[in-house]
Amino acid sequence: MRGLASTVKAEFPGADVSGFVGRMGSFEIEINGQLIFSKLETGGFPYEDDVMQEVQNAQDGKPLHKITKSRAPCVIM
Repeated sequence: MRGLASTVKAEFPGADVSGFVGRMGSFEIEINGQLIFSKLETGGFPYEDDVMQEVQNAQDGKPLHKITKSRAPCVIM
């Protein structure tokens, strides 16, 4: 999801965006140490608008909410 990281950096240049390889099939997003999205919980990937809203909430000092909506992962056979 490098595209998502690029989108966040473009909209919020001061954001520190990092990633690392974890468990197979996992994709998680944390903001300020708070888990806001887990692919293992939802079965898919987050919608970009939902992630951007939570980044905006963090920047504004508002409470963060867990993202529970997801879209199915891309499968190529």
